[in-house]
Amino acid sequence: MKPLKQFSLPFTGLKLGTHQFEYELDDAFFNAFEYSLIKSGNLKVDLELEKQETMMLLKFKVIGTVNLDCDKCLSEFPLPINLYERQIVKFAEAEMESDDEEIISLSRKETAIDISGPLYEMINVAVPYIKNCEQAGKDCDQEMIDRLNQLSIDKQAEENEQNSDPRWEALNKLKK
Repeated sequence: MKPLKQFSLPFTGLKLGTHQFEYELDDAFFNAFEYSLIKSGNLKVDLELEKQETMMLLKFKVIGTVNLDCDKCLSEFPLPINLYERQIVKFAEAEMESDDEEIISLSRKETAIDISGPLYEMINVAVPYIKNCEQAGKDCDQEMIDRLNQLSIDKQAEENEQNSDPRWEALNKLKK
């Protein structure tokens, strides 16, 4: 069984108007995507689907937390996510490419839409490029920070020793 099968939303039997759907996103959702930046999380998705004659309007409300690794101290921390996004789905005679990222085109033969991809993308976009514990309101692991500082000082001393080549001393005097 495909782990993301529950995110295939059949729309052919739905009447025109507004329909509500709820989803729970957990570790299995994020692990279904290869090379996912997010390995675990607990999110609740409220989806409002407004079906019209020629299109559908999807309004996503995503609330919860995702667990990330701090780029500074490597410890895991929970980052709160609170998203409100919308996606437009248009029906076309043939599937066509669209430059607009907010519009998905479906052929009239389609009976369902897979919302796992757009959901995954909007959650990943909400994750900051540089992730650190301070974004979750907690301090970094001080023991790890101290260790990193110690290693960086040792590296600088080693580089200074390598730069003390006697052939460069005359030029180093000019620099000072």
